[in-house]
Amino acid sequence: MAAGPENQPRPAAEAPLEPHLPICDPHHHLRERPNDRYFLEEFIQDTSTGHNIVATVCVENRAMYRKDGPETMKPIGETEFFDGVAAHAASDPNNSTRVAAAIVGHADLSLGEAVAKVLEAHLRASPNRFRGIRHSTTWDESEAIRSDARPGLLADNAFRRGFACLQRYGLSFDAWLYHPQLSDLVGLARAFPDVTIVLDHIGGPLGVGPYKGKRDEVFQAWRKGIADLSTCANVAVKLGGFGSTRSGYDWHERAVQPASAELADTMAPYFDFCIEQFGVHRCMFESNFPVDKASYSYVAIWNAFKRISEGYSAAERKALFQDTAARVYRIAVTGEHQQAS
Repeated sequence: MAAGPENQPRPAAEAPLEPHLPICDPHHHLRERPNDRYFLEEFIQDTSTGHNIVATVCVENRAMYRKDGPETMKPIGETEFFDGVAAHAASDPNNSTRVAAAIVGHADLSLGEAVAKVLEAHLRASPNRFRGIRHSTTWDESEAIRSDARPGLLADNAFRRGFACLQRYGLSFDAWLYHPQLSDLVGLARAFPDVTIVLDHIGGPLGVGPYKGKRDEVFQAWRKGIADLSTCANVAVKLGGFGSTRSGYDWHERAVQPASAELADTMAPYFDFCIEQFGVHRCMFESNFPVDKASYSYVAIWNAFKRISEGYSAAERKALFQDTAARVYRIAVTGEHQQAS
């Protein structure tokens, strides 16, 4: 049985490696659901465990929506919430992390040209931090796997008309899909070469349902999709997201979560291939907290990233841990923010 909120596995005990290395965490959430509260206080508890987190990108998670008004406008509430959290975090003299320095919200791109009003409302809600949209297009024919969208949405005419509006407002697109859908994203990226696309969670290689026990087969299919996608110069990729149960690992079911060495051994083949294909200037490590918190601690996952990148140069590691995310999400990182607290 998977560990629930009341019986979470214990984190592996380990100290942060290279605690002075500046990190921009480009993917985390803030939300409140039944028995699942993860607001600024909980996030700071994680970021204050020893790694030098200088800035973060807060990504939509279908939470904190407006209760009233048109359905299409309800996601603006999440951006309003994120912007307020960012302002609160920035005003706290005891907090050295620029939480939600950039914000990625949600808008239904299948609205077509009408989505422009939603994008404008996001920008009004957070004129200094709002950077882009995530519209989940996850789909698989298996009922054992959660699908957020209908098949073929990335090629849908109305969706693409909405997607075209992102370029008009200088916004990026966070792509969340599963590994069999990578070819669909290639088509979208080639159709809109001037829109920055960020692939979340390395394209979601699946390890459950019909994919359970087929890790080598999945890896080969995923490799091909990643290689094809890397030919699109407007695409960057987030290295992380393995902690979700969709990955098919048992980490969330253990009495003690895995330590960073085990995590690094598991993830390295995927991340090294992404870096080989995309280059460090289009790759960024991500925590995906609190989603991945069920499987490993904040200390352990960033330690794992540091272990995986040991063989890269200082400049390459700087890109992977901070500079790529800062450039893609337009976060100004100054010298004072790069000093460890």
